[in-house]
Amino acid sequence: MLRFGASPNAFTFPFAFKSCAALSLPFVGSLLHCHVVKSGCDPEPFVLTSLISMYCKCALMDSARKVFDENTQSMKLTVCYNALIAGYVLNLRNCDAVLLFNKMRELGVEINAVTMLGLIPACAGPRYLWLGMCIHCCCVKSGLGVDLSVANCLVTMYLKCGSVDSGRSLFNEIPEKGLITWNAMISGYAQNGLAAHVLELYREMKTCGVCPDAVTFVGVLSSCAHLGAYSVGCEVEQQIAANGFSRNPFLCNALINMYARCGNLKKARAIFDRMPVKSVVSWTAIIGGYGMHGQGEVALQLFDEMIRSGVRPDGTAFVSVLSACSHAGLSDKGSNYFAAMENEYGLQPGPEHYSCMVDLLGRAGRLNEAWELIRLMRVEPDGAVWGALLGACKIHKNVELAEIAFEKVIRLEPTNIGYYVLLSNLYSEAKNLEGVIRVRMMMRVRNLKKGPGCSYVELKGRVHLFLAGDKSHHQTAEIYKMLDELEILVKELSGSNRIDQEKSSEEEHLTGMATHSEKLAIAFGLLNTSPGTEIVVIKNLRICGDCHLFMKLVSKIVDRQFVIRDATRFHHFKGGICSCKDYW
Repeated sequence: MLRFGASPNAFTFPFAFKSCAALSLPFVGSLLHCHVVKSGCDPEPFVLTSLISMYCKCALMDSARKVFDENTQSMKLTVCYNALIAGYVLNLRNCDAVLLFNKMRELGVEINAVTMLGLIPACAGPRYLWLGMCIHCCCVKSGLGVDLSVANCLVTMYLKCGSVDSGRSLFNEIPEKGLITWNAMISGYAQNGLAAHVLELYREMKTCGVCPDAVTFVGVLSSCAHLGAYSVGCEVEQQIAANGFSRNPFLCNALINMYARCGNLKKARAIFDRMPVKSVVSWTAIIGGYGMHGQGEVALQLFDEMIRSGVRPDGTAFVSVLSACSHAGLSDKGSNYFAAMENEYGLQPGPEHYSCMVDLLGRAGRLNEAWELIRLMRVEPDGAVWGALLGACKIHKNVELAEIAFEKVIRLEPTNIGYYVLLSNLYSEAKNLEGVIRVRMMMRVRNLKKGPGCSYVELKGRVHLFLAGDKSHHQTAEIYKMLDELEILVKELSGSNRIDQEKSSEEEHLTGMATHSEKLAIAFGLLNTSPGTEIVVIKNLRICGDCHLFMKLVSKIVDRQFVIRDATRFHHFKGGICSCKDYW
């Protein structure tokens, strides 16, 4: 254009600046800025706004602010404030965004929906909830609260701040809810771990005649994975196919994760195999699935296949690989992959990789090596690292090292009751009554109470929840009668009704519950399914030794397969044997 002698004007520059921002070319943008000044277009609103936005998107916030401050025209224009506020939020300078918003109000510059849409994301996080509430009040006072896009943004803000009730209350007030509104609420529930609420909302959404999209399905599938809601997940897969989303890579990855976490590796693998293009996320999902099911060798074969296919592993992929090695007891191979992270792929191990390695070495009884690895860590050990060492000490009954790990971990996570229970159980097994009393006193002083374990089992599309010692289910009498009969048969078969009396007694003392939730779920499943049907149970805590033996023996007695997903992995019980080979 310049070579042909045509002069750029106020309509030319915004497109050029937008292209510079999209291509991250700040130097070219600054040259164009010179052309703007020479051409006298700098006071033009569209030019000013696009120039500020370009500098913001190129992370040159000082230049953006200089443009804003040096042009008196920009001080009066809402669009310029909006561009700079959005730029501050994009560059995580939230305080500056709020200060500029306050200046805008002081000078009486008009505030519109775009202003709020740029500002509200600055409040996403528990620390900024108070600020978000203030902005919400401003929206209401200025009449912008009825704007659907602003309301959707506020709902998302509340949910990201963890204020679920406020988000739901605002959601309920929106008269005409569009797809974006429903997605905001579904995604928010999923991110806050409220999986059951997600499925309820999904059903309500369909009842209202709103057609879900890919974003909806991702949130629903993650919740199905969390709850083990297998039949709901299958229904969602059918909806995905009906809506033409079968080749969407994000949904394929979500389906792989859902089926793997619901216990059906065969379907997860089928979806993975038919994906035309497999990203590192796809490989990580299937590797993690096999690792969680204890099939470490298959997981490692897939990892090597990923490398051969030209996909470069990232830190998350290595977490899945190391975790798979840990679950399968492949300590030497895990050590080799850990070394390859930095030596071959230039990836610096983080706390999550070290915690996997400590767990891997510790489970294998190599406690001294695990301790030495922590001592030589290049990053500060977090609670997960010390917790992994404490758990390994519990398995191998190393009281001395456990006390060191416990002292470290409660400094970092003083309210995590699981660590207190681990040490108390270890003291109990070691006949150290003084240690048990000391840990219990610490729990009492800090007012820590262990919540009951819970287990989910799905039947005919409905998820049934059982708490430890639960007697609220309408089939309670039949469930406990079934358990009593099974306990008698187990006792006859094993010669004992407890594999580890002290371990179970200690857990029962701390929880105040005698019957663990997975036993109730299994009894319910046996009562309500036909012979030969596989029963899948999802549990929030690690399965204890007593329940593990119980499940093995009952699977042999009733000739059924039980699949139990506990807090760390899957256990497949069949014919009196568990897939973990008693290594968990």
